[in-house]
Amino acid sequence: MSALARPSMEDAPGGPAAGRATSRPPRGHGPNFARVVTSEWTKLTSLRSTAMISVATVVVTWALTYLAANASSVDPGFVPLDSLTTGLLLAQVGPLVLGILAGTGEFTTGTFRSTFTAVPQRLPVLAAQVVAAGAFALLVAAATVGAAVAALVPAASSRGISLDLTADGTPQVMVGMTTYLVAMALLGLAVGALLRSPVPAIALTVVLVLVLPVLLSLGSELATGPTSAPVAADVPSQQSVVNTVVTFLPSGAADLLVRAPGSSGIEGAPDLGPRVGALVLAGWILLPLTAAAVRLRARDVA
Repeated sequence: MSALARPSMEDAPGGPAAGRATSRPPRGHGPNFARVVTSEWTKLTSLRSTAMISVATVVVTWALTYLAANASSVDPGFVPLDSLTTGLLLAQVGPLVLGILAGTGEFTTGTFRSTFTAVPQRLPVLAAQVVAAGAFALLVAAATVGAAVAALVPAASSRGISLDLTADGTPQVMVGMTTYLVAMALLGLAVGALLRSPVPAIALTVVLVLVLPVLLSLGSELATGPTSAPVAADVPSQQSVVNTVVTFLPSGAADLLVRAPGSSGIEGAPDLGPRVGALVLAGWILLPLTAAAVRLRARDVA
């Protein structure tokens, strides 16, 4: 029998060729974007730390708002809703850490090898992380805002005041609080995806969001003390310059989202309003996220 007519072992039933043929995934079962999002959602929600951080964020917000409202309830002009946003100062830390965990999880656990083998284009994985982290942060933010509202009830009841959540721009403030917390989660994800390590990412975001505004304001106050030379009326003072810089930082831009309509901004700083504040905050998110996408495509992840 000639070589052309001789059947090979690969062509035999159950041979290697048959194994290769049957090992191919059927059409419609590839890693489409919806499945990648589901995978990233499962990774994020299956972590014990995710649940712990979420619960801590809600509890801390309730406690801080409750304490602030009770402390203010002795004032004659007590308005319970004025204390609604007092818990955000620490509440934002939780979403930041959640976003960092979502952005660095692939690299800290080593699962990026199998993930990028299944999704060689890589960028859909980053986009799926944004969707999953944003959706989960939205749930946490809604629960956090609800906890802040609930914390006002005891103090308001003690003064016989009913909470009207539809008056004085309160709906806009509540939406702004929700957007604030979701944006912090996305900022944490963007920095985490860029640095690929949780410790440097947490350090950088905490300094940028919490420490830097305080240091700038404190340094400006010390520099413009009572012994400082007077500043001409037509020349911006150092305090005004610092306040302008703080306004364009992530926390300053986010703070614009939770101000009641008609309230004044920081003295000496431009009054950007909530819409421009949202754009500035979006820029802070997109900048490291774009850099993370470029690094993901241009460099090896091993």
